[in-house]
Amino acid sequence: MKYQSQKVAYAYFLVAMILFAVQVSGGLLAGWIYVQPNFLSELLPFNVIRMLHTNSLIVWLLLGFFGAAYFLVPEESERELHSPMLAYVQLAILVLGTAGVVVTYVFDLFAGNWLLGKEGREFIEQPVWVKLGIVVAALIFLYNITMTVLKGRKTAITNVLLLGLWGLVLLFLFAFYNPENLALDKMFWWYIVHLWVEGTWELVMASILAFLLLKLTGVDREVIEKWLYIIVATALFSGILGTGHHYYWIGTPGYWQWIGSVFSSLEIIPFFAMMSFSFVMVWKGKRDHPNKAALLWALGASTVAFFGAGVWGFLHTLHGVNYYTHGTQITAAHGHLAFYGAYVSVNLAIITYAMPILKGRDPYNQVLNMASFWLMTGGMSFMTFVLTFAGTVQTHMQRVLGENFMDVQEGLGLFYIMRWGAGAAVVLGAILFIYAQLAPRREVISRSASEEA
Repeated sequence: MKYQSQKVAYAYFLVAMILFAVQVSGGLLAGWIYVQPNFLSELLPFNVIRMLHTNSLIVWLLLGFFGAAYFLVPEESERELHSPMLAYVQLAILVLGTAGVVVTYVFDLFAGNWLLGKEGREFIEQPVWVKLGIVVAALIFLYNITMTVLKGRKTAITNVLLLGLWGLVLLFLFAFYNPENLALDKMFWWYIVHLWVEGTWELVMASILAFLLLKLTGVDREVIEKWLYIIVATALFSGILGTGHHYYWIGTPGYWQWIGSVFSSLEIIPFFAMMSFSFVMVWKGKRDHPNKAALLWALGASTVAFFGAGVWGFLHTLHGVNYYTHGTQITAAHGHLAFYGAYVSVNLAIITYAMPILKGRDPYNQVLNMASFWLMTGGMSFMTFVLTFAGTVQTHMQRVLGENFMDVQEGLGLFYIMRWGAGAAVVLGAILFIYAQLAPRREVISRSASEEA
C-alpha cells in the first residue's frame, strides 16, 4: 500500500460485504415466497422483504464505489486523501441511515409522516430524514475526493470517476421532487434510476475497470485511457436519451417510443466496448500478476455485463416488443444479470484486488475466491435463463391470450422453484467470497520444517 489514507477503503469494503450478505439473503427469502406465497406473510410481508433486498443492493454497491474511490484516487493522484477523518464521518452517517431504513421498513414506523415514515416510490422509499443524511454524506464524499484530485495528478481514470460520482450525487436530488401527476412522477423518477445505472454508474464501472486492468496487465496508460474515453462517450450518447425506453407507457408523448427504441438499442455498444477492451488489454499485457482472482472478476464483470445489460436489455427494449414483455419475468431476468455483471462483479473485483494490499499480504484463498465467482456467475446465469423462459410463457399466456394473472403465476411454479435453487447457489457463492476475503489461509508446515524451526 503506497498511501496510508487508502486504509479508509477497508472499512467501506467491510460494511459493503456485510450488506451484500444481507442483500442476497433477502433475495433468497423473496424467491421462496414465489414458491410458497404465504411464507412469513404476516411477520415479514413480501413488499418489505423486496424493499430490503433492493435497497441493500443499492447501498452496498454505493459503499463499494466509495471504497473504490478512496482506494484508487490516492494512487492515481499520487497524494494522500484530503481528509481520512471526513471519510469515516461519511461512513458513519451512511451506516446510521441504513440502520434507520431497516428499522423503519421492518416495523412500519411513522406511517404517513412525511419526514420520518417511508415513502412509496420504488428504490427511493427511504424516509426524508435518511435522504437528507445521504445528501450530507455525498457532499462530504465529493468534497473529500475532489480536493484530493485537484491537489494531485490528474488522470483519465480520476476524471471519469469524478464525472460519474458527481453525476450520481446530483441526480439523487430528484428523489426530493415528488409531483402529484403520476406521469411526471415516473418521468423524473427515471432520472435517478435509469441515469444512475445506465449513465453515471457506467462511468464509475469503466474507471474502476480501467484502474484494475492498468494494474493487473501492465498495458501502457495511454492505451487504456483512449479506450476509456471511447467507452464513456458511447455510454453517455446512448444512455441519456435511452431513458426513453421507460417512457413508452407512462403517459409521455408518442415520440419517446422512437427515441427510446433507437437510443436504448445503442446502449449495447458501450458494454461490448467494455468487454472487448478488457480482453484486448489482457491479451496485450505482459505482466504476470499474482492476483489471478481479481483478473477473473474483472473479465467476468465486463463479459456478464455485456450479456445482462447489453444483450438481455436489447431483447425487449424495442417498443413493439416491450408492449408485450413490460413488467414480466423477462424484466426480472434482465435486471438480475445486468446488476450482477455490471456492478456487483466490478465491486467484487476491486475488493479482491484491494483487500490483500490493504491487509499487507499476498493474495490468498484465491481458489475459494474463484470458486465463488463460478458459483455466483453460474447461479445467476441459470436464474436468468429460467426467468427468461418464465417471462416468455407469461408474456404469451397473459399478454397475448389474456389469461388471468394469478392463473398464469400458478403455472410458473416449476420455474420459480428452479429460480430459488439458482439463488441458493448465488448465496453460497457470496458466503464463500466473504470467507475467502476475511479468513486467513493456514500455512501448512511439514514436520521436519517445524522441528528445524
